[in-house]
Amino acid sequence: MRLLSSLVFLAAGLLVAGCAHQNPYYDAARPHHRPEGFANNYPPNPAYRRPPQGFVEGWTSRIRNWTSDGSERLPLAPIPTAKPDLAYLHANGSEPALIWIGHATFLFQTGAGLNILTDPVFEERASPVSFAGPKRHQPPAIALAELPRIDVVVLSHSHYDHLSQDSLRALYRQKGGPPLLVAPLGVDIWLEKNVTGGERSRIVKLDWWDKTTVQGHEIQLLPVFHWSARSPWDRNQTLWGGYAVTRPGFSFFFSGDLGYSRDILDIAARYPEGFDLAAIGIGAYQPVWYRNSHVSPDEAVRIHRELKVKRSVGMHWGTFPMGQERLDQAPRDLAIARAAQGVKEEDFFVLPVGGTAFGKAARVP
Repeated sequence: MRLLSSLVFLAAGLLVAGCAHQNPYYDAARPHHRPEGFANNYPPNPAYRRPPQGFVEGWTSRIRNWTSDGSERLPLAPIPTAKPDLAYLHANGSEPALIWIGHATFLFQTGAGLNILTDPVFEERASPVSFAGPKRHQPPAIALAELPRIDVVVLSHSHYDHLSQDSLRALYRQKGGPPLLVAPLGVDIWLEKNVTGGERSRIVKLDWWDKTTVQGHEIQLLPVFHWSARSPWDRNQTLWGGYAVTRPGFSFFFSGDLGYSRDILDIAARYPEGFDLAAIGIGAYQPVWYRNSHVSPDEAVRIHRELKVKRSVGMHWGTFPMGQERLDQAPRDLAIARAAQGVKEEDFFVLPVGGTAFGKAARVP
């Protein structure tokens, strides 16, 4: 009863907050802009259309997912883990390194003195409340207090498993000063209200294809097929996207969340030489209608090939039970997809939680 009443109270408050929204960044000349928010560049895949549900059936399913402990999706074997070499990470300024902290959270050391954190979520649940919602199966490989100083945080979109108020507040108070927070349109406003206390000097807002430069690194927000929401009533009021981080001699692609779309070919056209390293989502693809939001491992390998990535790391698995597949199903399906598409394991692999991909090869310290 307590859970139900709390959810009803939360929903009522969010309903009031979501009413009569107007997009403050609306530009009629941009096809993905809407007066009330944003839209994808391309239509959804009809093969992945969600089956129709009645009101009661739909909300029963949502509440079941939120209150479930995820036991039916537990891995068949323990999720592999590795202990990061913290001394190395604090000293490293010359070697590109990608450390998987869990889910979509990576520490990316660019090899040119910049520490970038992607979608930092260190909480026990990916949820607006502490007692319900997707519960973390695997603890973060690195605690917030153990991180080297973070120079830049890149945020892909507003979903709770990618945008955490508590984690961002802690990072904003880090020793040595706050990081630069790079965010899609609209997420910047959320950051100003919920993280920085009204201060905007450390926030950079980006539309699709917009760029910002930080210490010789170019960070560009890329269009991908997804959506945004932090409640049932603010859907697509803020933008979403992936990222390209480039510097002379090295390039990195971070997919964020995405369903497969022609956006990938658009990105490939802008980056014809491809990417040296990528983090691409491979989890939360079952049932099939999830795939307009999250690519399957087969589609992830296709993205790897179409973007001409030298080395890709699979993410968005093994941490939060976001889909209906088991937490360790994605790596098994990734192996099948690699074989079917002729991609070597060393070119698209999964890391243990805490594992590190160094430069153009993968190893665990």
